[in-house]
Amino acid sequence: MSDTPPDHLSIDPSSPFFDQDALQRGVGIRFKGVERRDVEEYSMSEGWVRVALGKKVDRHGRPLTIKLTGPVEAYFENAVAGDDDDADQQEA
Repeated sequence: MSDTPPDHLSIDPSSPFFDQDALQRGVGIRFKGVERRDVEEYSMSEGWVRVALGKKVDRHGRPLTIKLTGPVEAYFENAVAGDDDDADQQEA
């Protein structure tokens, strides 16, 4: 897996932008320079995030979301397990 997170990612398993491997690594989102932990979906190229709107849910039980626009930065919180081993071998 590459060291850059996907351009568009969603935590909803029914979404076409859902990526289990990326989510297991942990994706951090910085929106307008502020760390966000409540992001449901994001698109870096289009410059928006979707965040839950309180505890409100739709008729299917999914959280209602609102789309916020602005600069979006995404990064992996955890390194790939195989990359750490390669880095240790190069240092020795």
